[in-house]
Amino acid sequence: MTDDERRVVDAVDTRLLVGGIWRDSSTGRTLDVTDPSTGLVLASVADATVADAEEGIRIAAQTQASWGRTAPRERGEVLRRVFELMVERSDDLALLMTLEMGKPLAESKAEVLYAADYFRWFSEEAVRISGTWRTAPDGQSRLLTLRQPVGPCLLVTPWNFPLAMGTRKLGPALAAGCTVIVKPAKQTPLSMLALAGLLLEAGLPEGVLSVLTTSESSAVVATIMADPRLRKLSFTGSTEVGVALAQQAAPGLLRTSLELGGNAPFIVFDDADLDHAADEAMRAKLRNNGEACTAANRFYVQSGAREGFIARLTERFERIVVGRGTEPSVTLGPLIDGPSVAKVADLVDSALAEGARVAFRSDSPDDAGSYYPATLLVDVPATARIVREEIFGPVAPIVEFDTEDEVVGYANDSEYGLASYVFTADLDRALRVAEALEAGMIGLNKGVLSNVAAPFGGVKSSGYGREGGDEGIDEYLEVKYVAVGVR
Repeated sequence: MTDDERRVVDAVDTRLLVGGIWRDSSTGRTLDVTDPSTGLVLASVADATVADAEEGIRIAAQTQASWGRTAPRERGEVLRRVFELMVERSDDLALLMTLEMGKPLAESKAEVLYAADYFRWFSEEAVRISGTWRTAPDGQSRLLTLRQPVGPCLLVTPWNFPLAMGTRKLGPALAAGCTVIVKPAKQTPLSMLALAGLLLEAGLPEGVLSVLTTSESSAVVATIMADPRLRKLSFTGSTEVGVALAQQAAPGLLRTSLELGGNAPFIVFDDADLDHAADEAMRAKLRNNGEACTAANRFYVQSGAREGFIARLTERFERIVVGRGTEPSVTLGPLIDGPSVAKVADLVDSALAEGARVAFRSDSPDDAGSYYPATLLVDVPATARIVREEIFGPVAPIVEFDTEDEVVGYANDSEYGLASYVFTADLDRALRVAEALEAGMIGLNKGVLSNVAAPFGGVKSSGYGREGGDEGIDEYLEVKYVAVGVR
């Protein structure tokens, strides 16, 4: 590592944060965090145990009443101060993220600013939590409703967006007045630990926040979820794990938000602006090294646009530079680890065996990092495995179609329903297809969907609940009805 890289890593407190206090794991053990571009260890962080989890939920429950009574403006001001600190230190946070996750530095910087914006948004929502006052239909009483914090929350975040997925949950939870326990992914805990330090610096009271990094995710999460004092789970990750957590949440009737896997179709009609569609395809496919649940997973191109779109996309793929994300010229970094590379390679091999062919494959560094080349596949059968499973890597499979009904059928023939992308110049068609697609989010002539002011979430096996937008804070509030007698 360079001196600057070592500086930002060493600045992170790598202990557990339990109720706002930094301390070692109860057993003193640690787990290593590695750089996916080199395979070398960046740092060792405290490895939480079941005992640490029990302490975390105890403190969260103990602090809930006082934090819930804190003035909304005061809660909002804490979030506003964290937003300002994140912007001020965005360069260091971006470098730290690139080191532990691998994405190009420019993308890490964009994520830091996007993540910070959730704190700004929910700092403003904190003071807009409202209720209602109505006259009953018979005129004999008044109906008062209040919205109050749901209670202690467990937030389980993924490795691919280590800051944005955290702030998208922490922002509304803290704004609503909930205490929180965060369990970050073991591959990328440093960004969340750095964020926790900023929250404390911004004045978050002791007892409100715990961050438990652990190699025993299942045991730690299960311990917290089994505690009757926990009232809310928010999870972002795979559908398989989400289903298991939903089952664990059932006995305690936990409020649950699940943002799970995706298999986003990217549909290009004959009348689309092909240059614009190709530009947006690069963003939809290769942002975050292709490791995003909203990534375009399967490309459906109408027969009349096929050759033109492939030519334009190939031209753009040829400009990709694969390498360590800290290098300014790099536009595509490594995948998170070796198993991820093996999974992508297996899907590509399967597609080739089913009749697809490689139209383009980029160079890839020949070193210890977990790299996979940017790959463009054509002549992919509509039934190929690669268009049915989430790729989570820099591979774009192209399937040809003829009619609107045909492509809507292809797009909806999936267990997932998170994001979809549609490119057309025909407004009627755009609205028809958007209404027909079974997805929680649609990009019309646009390849990036995420916006702090918009509700993020999916349908079917992509989960339930919404994060961000006006709807985001509702996930952390209960509605209480008070019947007021009038004599």
